[in-house]
Amino acid sequence: MGLLIVLMGLFMLAVAAVGVIPLLIVLDLSTGGTGWGLCPEGMEVCEGSYFAGPELIALLAAALFVGVALIAACARGLRALRRHSPARST
Repeated sequence: MGLLIVLMGLFMLAVAAVGVIPLLIVLDLSTGGTGWGLCPEGMEVCEGSYFAGPELIALLAAALFVGVALIAACARGLRALRRHSPARST
């Protein structure tokens, strides 16, 4: 049961990290960076692909979907373990 709790915590951290990525990209662009490849030569002459942004959004959405599905699977597993474990007296 402890392993599932640890896994759920790790998946929650991963989902939070994926959610922060767009903020980091905007921060990188605002400081003159490339936005992790969205604008290879910076914002002044940004001639990036039309599909770079949507590809990144699709990748992040898929990662969030998988992360949330893994959290739900861990929660379901914990619920099943608690349902089938012997009652504890306190």
